[in-house]
Amino acid sequence: MTDPMSGVIYIFIFPGFFFLFLYALFLAFLDRKIAARMQQRVGPPFFQPFADFIKMLGKEVIDPAGVDRVIFDAAPLVALAAVMTAYLYIPIVGNSPLAFQGDLVVVLYLMSLPTIVLFLLGWLSRNIFSAIGGIRSVTQLFIYEVPFFLALLTPALMAGTWSISEIVTWQQKNMWFVFLQPIGFIIALIGLQAKLERTPFDIPEAETEIVAGPWTELTGRRLAIMDLTIDVSFVVGSALVAAVFLGGPLIPWAVTPAWLEVVIGFFVFLVKTLAVLLILSSIKVATGRIRIDQLNDIGWKYIASASILQVGIVLVMNYLRVYA
Repeated sequence: MTDPMSGVIYIFIFPGFFFLFLYALFLAFLDRKIAARMQQRVGPPFFQPFADFIKMLGKEVIDPAGVDRVIFDAAPLVALAAVMTAYLYIPIVGNSPLAFQGDLVVVLYLMSLPTIVLFLLGWLSRNIFSAIGGIRSVTQLFIYEVPFFLALLTPALMAGTWSISEIVTWQQKNMWFVFLQPIGFIIALIGLQAKLERTPFDIPEAETEIVAGPWTELTGRRLAIMDLTIDVSFVVGSALVAAVFLGGPLIPWAVTPAWLEVVIGFFVFLVKTLAVLLILSSIKVATGRIRIDQLNDIGWKYIASASILQVGIVLVMNYLRVYA
């Protein structure tokens, strides 16, 4: 990215932070609308997530007794900054100009920070419900993170690169990884659902058990920023899965002029992320919350085993070159 102005536009306007903010709120609306329709309800109007965000920003910030105000103010901002930074390395309208060898690992690391922040907020809030929810968050992290990482790293093994953009380019020349690694794709979707703490993995914020878990003592702008972080994580996670397993925004044929290829690529990105949203929303509506011990049992016995099996299959395929 040689032109500084192009860099500023890419990072802050489109497809950068401004678009990310709008798209995150739109997906939040669509997720709620899809769930409502599946349950034969009307659902919210399209502006509801934006109205909720503005309303929470204007609410009073209440400090729990004895907590460090600076940490409570900074933690949600750190979580939001982490996922927004991760977004910049994912191909949206073409290969990311910020791509480098190893950006996949960086993105996976940055996407883990919101969960760690929720744990810290719950632990430091001096509220029993928040503390239990924070412990559940980090416990759940240890269960799903290993298979989630393995599922997203096996395409890198097959493509011979740790760059998300290069993985997308490899699929453009060969085949989408959803066909070559269907087990990994399923595990990635399950892991993303758990990372976002959506049903059936909403164990840390189980309202019927622990009020709202680590969210209990979040108020005002802290709650607004943390809620926005989860919405942004939804976009980043969906875009990452779409890039790694569904070929990202690139299409397997040349289009002229160049601007038309960008428009088509952006449309392809929207379709693929919305497809991931539909799957995750269907899982949320069709399932009920499980217990943490059940998740531990399922996670280590079945999901982790399946991810290791996928790694073994990829190593064999690499040795036999069956995809070439």
